Amino acid sequence: MSEIHKPIIGISIGDFNGIGPEVILKAVGGNRLNKICTPVIYGSAKVINRYRQLLDIKDWQFFTIQRVEQLNHKQVNVINCMNDQHLEVQPGNITPEAGKLAFESLKRAVDDLKAGKIDALVTAPINKHNIQNDSFKFPGHTEFLADAFGVNQELMFMVSDDLKIGVATGHLPLEQVKTKISKELIIKKLDQIKSSLIRDFNIQKPKIAILGLNPHAGENGLLGNEELEIIQPALVEYKKKGNLVFGPFPADGFFGTAAWKNYDAVLAMYHDQGLMPFKMIAFENGVNFTAGLPKVRTSPDHGTAYDIAGKNIADESSMLNAIYMAIDIARNRKELSDLELNSMKKKTIVLKEASMED
Repeated sequence: MSEIHKPIIGISIGDFNGIGPEVILKAVGGNRLNKICTPVIYGSAKVINRYRQLLDIKDWQFFTIQRVEQLNHKQVNVINCMNDQHLEVQPGNITPEAGKLAFESLKRAVDDLKAGKIDALVTAPINKHNIQNDSFKFPGHTEFLADAFGVNQELMFMVSDDLKIGVATGHLPLEQVKTKISKELIIKKLDQIKSSLIRDFNIQKPKIAILGLNPHAGENGLLGNEELEIIQPALVEYKKKGNLVFGPFPADGFFGTAAWKNYDAVLAMYHDQGLMPFKMIAFENGVNFTAGLPKVRTSPDHGTAYDIAGKNIADESSMLNAIYMAIDIARNRKELSDLELNSMKKKTIVLKEASMED
């Protein structure tokens, strides 16, 4: 980790005409997080100052830097990611400039994350249309990060203290979901969920529920065969490895009866099947976590919310939880890495001693 064992948490500004800057400032304002981390906002000092005026924040200062090596551990740091002289903040409007800064801040933050200069990244919401360019041709953050880190199978993992839901297929049109579901994919996603629960959340023997694809989980083939031909065989094979996995459950009854409370995590088959109940149950404190990456990335579980941008009514709870979770996961991974390193050192010493005795 960084100096005085405080993780350095990068925060990309997202679309500055949405609520991203507002929830960021409310989360980090007054240096409230500096006792447990060093926040670094990738964006624009001009944009941050404009939102300080809009939100009437007078008793808080930040430290402007050009690169992360210059950061001040006692303050919130802001890195200017592009020439912001002509940037104009227009809350609630979609502008090319907001998309350009959203990309430049994300790219700069990801570069520093890959280089190990920051310990985790929290991404504020983007507009998936105005951020598109020759270097960003993705349906969202998750796919961009997977490509940046060379990961073939990332996992969109929606998490809160009480509920954790992964999705087998992410940003796909519904008509393509059926063609993408396979036994191999389901086993891969179950592995990613299990690994994340152990590595990132300290749940050593996780219980995972899996949802069916079709209404009533296929009704024994009456409403579809994917449960019988794909999901059930994957579940049986995964159980044979000693894993605690159960299902497939009909999604409506599973959430309607609060059966999710009996499990550490849930694997949904497609985006809305998982995100709809998650946002109904955990919208204010939910976090979007990208599992399967070598580095830590979290995000609030809401979008740009242009309709309330700049009105000082956006709730920062999800952003705060995304930052807290990034800190916790970064620390959990470091502790696990240290334990594994110490274990390897002990084994090496034992082997050396045994060799000397021979």
